[in-house]
Amino acid sequence: MRNVTTCLLTLLTSFFFISSFAQTTLSGQVSDGEDGKPLPGATVKAGEIRGVTTDKDGKFTLRNISENIAVLEVSYIGYQSIKIPVSNAGSMDIRLNKSTYQADEVIINATRVNDKSGMAYTNVNAEAIDKQNLGQDLPVLLNFTPSLVSTSDAGGGVGYTGIRIRGSDATRINVTVNGIPYNDAESQGVFWVNMPDFASSVSSIQIQRGVGTSTNGAGSFGATVNISTNAFRQEAYAELNNSFGSFNTFKNTLKLGSGLIKDKFTFDARLSRVSSDGYVDRASSELHSYYLSGGYFGKKSFVRVNVFSGNEKTYQSWNGVPEAKLRGDRQGILDYISRNGLSEKDAENLLTSDDRTYNSYTYKNETDNYRQDHYQIVSSHNLSDKWIFNLNAFLVRGLGYYEQYRTQDKYSNYNLPNPVIGGDTLTRTDLIRRRWLDNYFYGSTFSLDYNSFKKLTASIGGGWNKYDGDHYGRIIWARNAGSIENEHLYYYSKGIKKDFNLYGKLYYQFTEKLNAFADMQFRNVSHNISGMDNDLVGLAFDESYNFLNPKAGLTYKMAEQSSVYASYSIGNREPNRDDFTSSTAGLFPKSEQMQNVEAGFRTQSGKWAFAANYYLMHYKNQLVLTGQINDVGNSIRVNVPKSYRTGIELEGAIAFNRFLKWNVNATFSQNKINNFTEYIVNYDTGGYNTVNHGKSDISFSPNVIAGSQFTYMFRKNVELALLTKYVGKQYLDNTSTETRKLDAYFTNDIRLSWTVKPRWTREISFNLLVNNILNERYESNGYTYGYFAGGALTQENFYFPQAGRNFLAGVNFRF
Repeated sequence: MRNVTTCLLTLLTSFFFISSFAQTTLSGQVSDGEDGKPLPGATVKAGEIRGVTTDKDGKFTLRNISENIAVLEVSYIGYQSIKIPVSNAGSMDIRLNKSTYQADEVIINATRVNDKSGMAYTNVNAEAIDKQNLGQDLPVLLNFTPSLVSTSDAGGGVGYTGIRIRGSDATRINVTVNGIPYNDAESQGVFWVNMPDFASSVSSIQIQRGVGTSTNGAGSFGATVNISTNAFRQEAYAELNNSFGSFNTFKNTLKLGSGLIKDKFTFDARLSRVSSDGYVDRASSELHSYYLSGGYFGKKSFVRVNVFSGNEKTYQSWNGVPEAKLRGDRQGILDYISRNGLSEKDAENLLTSDDRTYNSYTYKNETDNYRQDHYQIVSSHNLSDKWIFNLNAFLVRGLGYYEQYRTQDKYSNYNLPNPVIGGDTLTRTDLIRRRWLDNYFYGSTFSLDYNSFKKLTASIGGGWNKYDGDHYGRIIWARNAGSIENEHLYYYSKGIKKDFNLYGKLYYQFTEKLNAFADMQFRNVSHNISGMDNDLVGLAFDESYNFLNPKAGLTYKMAEQSSVYASYSIGNREPNRDDFTSSTAGLFPKSEQMQNVEAGFRTQSGKWAFAANYYLMHYKNQLVLTGQINDVGNSIRVNVPKSYRTGIELEGAIAFNRFLKWNVNATFSQNKINNFTEYIVNYDTGGYNTVNHGKSDISFSPNVIAGSQFTYMFRKNVELALLTKYVGKQYLDNTSTETRKLDAYFTNDIRLSWTVKPRWTREISFNLLVNNILNERYESNGYTYGYFAGGALTQENFYFPQAGRNFLAGVNFRF
């Protein structure tokens, strides 16, 4: 595990060492500025590490405060946050004023958790995101949060990127933007490439690991990523952010804001362009986006309209690098060319390209082209001092295609007759095809929130949405066209998916030390698929599901700044579109269920904080790849009766002094299928060879993940950070076979930030990020398949190499 164990031991030793530094104690009460009623659950924070919430009487105590802490930050949902100077000791009377200007936080509050939920979560603020935001996508910017692994098809963090949390892929991670579902309704995946530079409009992100609290949209089986966009800014502002770096990567962002106009209106805007050639050959990205937002603030009501859009053109690099090519095995490359029947041109490309940057696609327009427009109306209404009603509506419009050049493809694959030219009957031709997605996704979400300002807070919420999507393919050119009409439509299918959910959740403070959390969600999903797929197979599916998802947790305060918690949750999830369309007789997909147990401990003292969380995620009927294929040779996912993930997540933070800080996290886990049978296609017999592997590892689930951020402030305006990530080995399939794996990797990045404040502008910041400074050669993703032919087993492994040493540099002007 290389340096991971050493880092953790050093961290624990440091806890005891720094506890002897000079410290003081602060206490006080937080109350409403108008009527003086206490505000239980208000957040009182001293520095980046220290923070507590007030008790049922609005009281708090912060012990062992560093002598370097000069400001106390106090916040409460729906109230104006304040910063007040820290006195040396004594009691403080803090008054907060209610404000509709904080309504952005109120709207997302119903789908977020806190320290009293009994669940594991991480909050990421805009400041932390801005430090890394030099053009790479959000998954890469979140790379150092616990239990998270990011990957990039192009190898440089721009274009098609993805995340896994606790080993769960994007189809099992619920993503919302301002409480509105973002996951693709059919695949349940998240395509971050459709949101270029969205990080520049993010005000905060909460990552809930496990089932999490009830939310809107796709079922959460690994995590929930809850994104909030631009928060209220009272003063007018303008920002110009520009960055450039390796692989011809450029990012240009313009942001403008009106500030508060006539105490009622605000307007925010962003225009962005991101481009990159990619680390992988021809894996270029040309990404454009904008974000517009206008808010109205009344005495008791708030309404915000958000319009944002992303337009991407990305050269395809989806196939990865064959293992023989990656290893520089020339004989293996020649064997690969022979058994896969590569053309002379494709063989030359494979033989002559770089071993790590090889891309099988060479056609100049082998691109993915997609535009996605989002329209949101979010609103919050104070019905009384204790009741708030939030109502939102949204529409997402998606349209795009990917284009492919096909060499000597069969006419019959495109529902075409074989043409007769000069007396010869042709069965194949070179052609160019486009596969289209044309869809609408729309609906509404709501929540009714109650706060007694004593022992009880509660929320009733839910939402309804509908997806209406067309899938179709066209031929735009053929070398021997015959009777092919221009833009020949060779397949068409329609997907209609409806999702309705209703939830109720509450927090109840039994005693000063004991808090209970309860949450129940009902979800109804219906999915109708009709038409013909791209393999010319007829589709006729009409499935519906009713799910009950209960959750409950307890939190017990052991001391003023230490608590333990535990929770139990059940989540259910419907199959994806591909699970239906690829299914075969006798292997129709069932819905999946997960039972989730979380238990942990959090503590703070002086200049350090520490948290440990145990989790058990027990799956029933998890859908996994087994090697089985359908009638046209496509892989299908099959339900396995029992599987699980269990582990412990550790987080620590130390402020050695006002210059030197360290944040570190590590996850140690086991991810198993109880009894896994592998199916290997046998082309000699027309059936399968089977291998029972017993208890095996779930694919792409490393047993160890660790992240570290070591920051040093030379001065108030110069920060140097060492960013370290360790990811243990991952298997490409569910067989635990050592010859089908991603090796463990250990990367180190250096980030340098320098901020100046000249007279003519508010601030100028210079940022330099050097990624992978030790030039680690590693792969973060891949796939595998095998078959028997001629009495021998052939196993094909493919990998997605990530960039070696590279850099990004930027300059930001704030006015």
